[in-house]
Amino acid sequence: MSRRSSLLVPMKNIERELICPICQELFTHPLILPCQHSVCHKCVKELLMPNHDDSLSTDAGSESSNPGSPRARVPSPSMEKLERLVRSGSISSPGWRRSSVTPRVTTFPCPGCQHDIDLGERGISMLFRNFTLESIVERYRQAARAAVAIMCNVCKPPVQEATKSCMDCKASFCNECFKMNHPWGTPKAQHEYVGPTTNFRPKVLMCPEHEMEKVNMYCEVCRRPVCHLCKLGGSHANHRVTSMSSAYKILKEKLSKSIHYLISKEDQVRTQISELDVLIHHTEENGQLAERRANEHFEHLFETLQERKTEMLRSIQQSRNLRVERLRTQVEEYQGMLENSGLVGYAQEVLKETDQSCFVQTAKLLHVRIQKATESLKTFQPAATPSFEEFVLDTSKEEILLKELSFSGVPEPPVIDLSRCCVYNEGLIHWRLSEDSLPTDHHIVEFRKLGAEEDEEEEPCWSATERVYGCSTVVSDLSSDSRYAFRVKSCRNGVFSPCSPEVTFHTPPAPVFGFLFNEKCGFSAERLQLSQRRDSVESVAGMSFLLAAERVQTGSYICLDYIIGDTGISHGRHYWAFRVQPNSYMVKVGVASDSKLTEWFHNPRDTSSPRYDHDSGHDSGSEDTCFEVSQPFTLVTVGMGRLFIPKASVSAAGDHSSRVLPMPQRIGVCLDYDAGRVFFYDADTMRLLYERQVDCSGTMYPAFGLLGGGAVHLEEFITAKRLSYL
Repeated sequence: MSRRSSLLVPMKNIERELICPICQELFTHPLILPCQHSVCHKCVKELLMPNHDDSLSTDAGSESSNPGSPRARVPSPSMEKLERLVRSGSISSPGWRRSSVTPRVTTFPCPGCQHDIDLGERGISMLFRNFTLESIVERYRQAARAAVAIMCNVCKPPVQEATKSCMDCKASFCNECFKMNHPWGTPKAQHEYVGPTTNFRPKVLMCPEHEMEKVNMYCEVCRRPVCHLCKLGGSHANHRVTSMSSAYKILKEKLSKSIHYLISKEDQVRTQISELDVLIHHTEENGQLAERRANEHFEHLFETLQERKTEMLRSIQQSRNLRVERLRTQVEEYQGMLENSGLVGYAQEVLKETDQSCFVQTAKLLHVRIQKATESLKTFQPAATPSFEEFVLDTSKEEILLKELSFSGVPEPPVIDLSRCCVYNEGLIHWRLSEDSLPTDHHIVEFRKLGAEEDEEEEPCWSATERVYGCSTVVSDLSSDSRYAFRVKSCRNGVFSPCSPEVTFHTPPAPVFGFLFNEKCGFSAERLQLSQRRDSVESVAGMSFLLAAERVQTGSYICLDYIIGDTGISHGRHYWAFRVQPNSYMVKVGVASDSKLTEWFHNPRDTSSPRYDHDSGHDSGSEDTCFEVSQPFTLVTVGMGRLFIPKASVSAAGDHSSRVLPMPQRIGVCLDYDAGRVFFYDADTMRLLYERQVDCSGTMYPAFGLLGGGAVHLEEFITAKRLSYL
């Protein structure tokens, strides 16, 4: 008991774990996202549009007929808010156009890990309620309002304080009311009761996809509870599952060990907390010191500017006084030239002198002055200029220097995120900044084409994009079948960071061919599930698969289910890429002509027989005899984490290891219609895996065949992504 009590945690100490990351309040009906983080039911609903399929009318009705999967119908945010979210990149809405009347949001980033959460067609009805977290929040609320008692829901006034809560009746009772409503010897007497509470959770968790089924297994791939129907023919048919009791035992043991480990390291945690407290203290002191120093620097700048201002104003004033004095003197001189005043008047009086000696004595100097005045009239020139252009300041450079004044040093270089980058005819480049870096003003993406032989002595020539104010950009006009190097640098206050480490991408050997899956031509809706956007297809190993398996007793094989692209190829070179789900049993990928497809779709045969398709990739004699024949189709087999290369000749019949390769994460196919050849690539490295001749006499289509569970996801090319919101 002493050890158990030592593990108890006061409820007030865990409030931080009970706050929704979106609304920053205590969780209300929390839902578990596929990434295992929890958010409030109402917070998810606010991102959905009013015509969403899965919803309830009010928050109070969030506990639907299926307690394990709440659904809601609530007004959605306005179109303006939705557009703002889409433009900011916070959410995405597949296929939505700005002119749409009823856009639908199905994808949003998890506020905890920023991974995109795709709700799919069923929306929030596919999410489980986190009843464990909800119970903890309720206990926290009760601890916070310990003085507020829970009252009986049945008592007539005066209402008594509740002593029990019935989980079956979903009500609280005092002792007397509980006895009256649960008489001995009746079924109600067997109801489960607990202490007073307002949180009534269901006894059994129900499957959100199959509402009448209890969850009794745990999917290790999706990390969520599932029912037996999910495993038999649902979306978890090919996933690895374990019993709920086993999952409970394993997870509880892991969690207990982790908790005990942390408790055993309590001294270390306290030491690190002390170190962090010291760092906080030093940070505050250093921050105050930086403020004082910055203030001193600016005060010094202000003083310098004030000194220069005073000096310049004094110089302007002195120049103004000197110029005014010169001009006034010139005005007085010119006024003397007027009749009966100044120099002219004095000269007129001198002319009145009759004594020759006296006249000559005075008139000589006067005549010189009169001549100078006459010359000044002929060449009039002001004694000073009124312009003060020499005192006009151009402070534009200084203003730029002040604006670019750097207080934070050189910014840290960004890092290109390879998991989010893809390069085709255009390159979509994503990068991220370190978590503790300061905000940057903009970024510059540099790229260059890598040649077969580069001169090491010459400086490589890099091209640069315009300023990028986000953390991604699209680089256009890339050459086909070429290698490109990319790097990014950040700018803050006019100072550029070092460039990020270079990353290299190889563009496809041909222009990108965009298509979606065709749900009309030969598509088997019974055994294939097509996504709403028609860019993913999944083979469901359901009841029909089990019934067809009875043919094995007669020596037959189960048929492949084929699906093709909705666009054909009749000329030129084209490239497309896709992903095959790693746990797929068998998937055939390649190309086929319209005539061959007609035969497959209208002549039911055991198309999964290893001897039916000459290019199946299995070890069969028919491949050896017909490999050299040009056929109107080529299919390569992918499955169980492997890619099977068809035999090159009869002599290679015993060499199996060279024909079995690890399955690439992304597979690329290039069809050269005019040359009659098809190529298969590792789309990540553009390494050629296999090529062969193909008869292109008709229209060729991308073809896929699935057997026994598997999935294919088409690549979302950059061009389509850029146009999806225009």
